Amino acid sequence: MFNEGYQLAQIDAEPYTKVIKRSGKVDFKRTVNLSFKTAGFLTQLDVDEGDIFTQKQRLAALDTEELTAEKNASYARLLQAKRNVNRIKTLLAKNLSSQRELDDALTAIDTTRATFRVAQYNLNKAQIFAPFDGVVVSRNTELGELQSPSKVALQVAALDHNLIVSVALTGEEISLVHVNQKVKIHLSHYGLIDGKISKIPAMADSRSHLFNIEVLLPATRFTRPLIVGQLAQILIHAQSQDFVYRLPIEALNAVDGDGNALIAVEKNGKPVQQSHGIYKIDNEYLYLLAHENSTSLAVITQGWNKLSLTKSEQ
Repeated sequence: MFNEGYQLAQIDAEPYTKVIKRSGKVDFKRTVNLSFKTAGFLTQLDVDEGDIFTQKQRLAALDTEELTAEKNASYARLLQAKRNVNRIKTLLAKNLSSQRELDDALTAIDTTRATFRVAQYNLNKAQIFAPFDGVVVSRNTELGELQSPSKVALQVAALDHNLIVSVALTGEEISLVHVNQKVKIHLSHYGLIDGKISKIPAMADSRSHLFNIEVLLPATRFTRPLIVGQLAQILIHAQSQDFVYRLPIEALNAVDGDGNALIAVEKNGKPVQQSHGIYKIDNEYLYLLAHENSTSLAVITQGWNKLSLTKSEQ
């Protein structure tokens, strides 16, 4: 408010809040490498880089002629082992065989059954199915190429809760943030959206000595895979346990020889000058030291330079 040619503002003590601004690129939090369980030639490729898929959708498949033949052969050996057990049981009933031969035949059934199951498993794994709803990040193979378990065919990423922005904070700033803290994310062409801090490292980077945190983007129509790689600005309103008076920077009269801020206040209806310890100064605000129970200040923010001020005790 205005009073006798100067502007007055009522300033209360409040927790110090620092706005941390950082820029980073949108990326996937995790990607998954998909490979085939067995070797074989690639005969079907149903997706390409950038394609979106749904959970359990088939993505690629091998030529299964050899695997099918192996499965059928192992199944035939299993049937033969079962027939051999029945034959030995018949002979044993006539005292024409021994218990040892029956035990060996039963063991052969277990062995051939295990071989059949492995062959059936390998045949099933000759196809790659999507483990979740996602997008193809990279395709590392072509139709007709020989695949092996050590070769990554497709790299994929989930769509839900898997987009992050990594930014670096100083040691002072890291003490002001916590996991699940809400932040603002500015994306070009989309504006501000809400996000949250999903990861805070236990130690700083050995080279930069900064802490690389991760900010998780929400699952909305804005957070499509198309925005991966785009620049994003992170705005973190970090609140400390220290209390301050937050004054407009223009309220600062001067700084005395002890490094204290001189400000003009209205006390008992009269403008006077007081000195206060400085907590911080930025381009917009002057932060003065305060306590949780500090009384309000009636600060003269404009017009103080036209007044005749006397020094006042706080």
